Amino acid sequence: MTHIKILLVDDQNLIREGIKSLVQLRPDMHVVAEADDGTEVISLIAKHQPDVLLLDLQMPGVNGQDVLRQMQDRNINTPVLILTTFDNHNLVLECIKLGAKGYLRKDVSFKALTNAILSLAQGKTWLQPAVTCRVEKDKEQIKTNDTLVVEQLTEIEIQVLQLVAGGYSNQEIADALHKSVGTIRNQVSSILSKLDVRDRTRAVLKALEIGLI
Repeated sequence: MTHIKILLVDDQNLIREGIKSLVQLRPDMHVVAEADDGTEVISLIAKHQPDVLLLDLQMPGVNGQDVLRQMQDRNINTPVLILTTFDNHNLVLECIKLGAKGYLRKDVSFKALTNAILSLAQGKTWLQPAVTCRVEKDKEQIKTNDTLVVEQLTEIEIQVLQLVAGGYSNQEIADALHKSVGTIRNQVSSILSKLDVRDRTRAVLKALEIGLI
């Protein structure tokens, strides 16, 4: 059996122990290393080569965003699942821009946590749960106003949008989907038009609100 190796970084010992105990209920997941702040994360990644990094945002000293910046500067591509105690849309977007592939509240279920880890280990993203509170509050508006928008997007446009949310450039998306850069550029323009937004960042936020990613 292939194990998913996990590096767990959180400043609260109780949280770390709880997440570790839950994750390791699955025989295919193993926490290979832990840290209580971001100081040693880069060296721990180099030493243990984790498949997924579970990273707390709010830590004293070197926090989660600092770690993401360090990873970006060093071209470290370990998939990062951000853990936080609250929903913050601006923070979600900042983390996406810094390369995070997933975002979860710490109060999610065991199933959601392990599904998110599996998704990241498979090269996918896990962003939808970051906006559960706002989606719930705006449920009726989303039902009436955004359902038509979702229906207008083609399957390939949704794929492109998900990759845009992952921080990929048009060239990287084109390579991943085996399309030309021109085709991807046209699809991004179509997405912006259908979502009625003027740039990629707002498209990602709108997609999060609707629940596309």
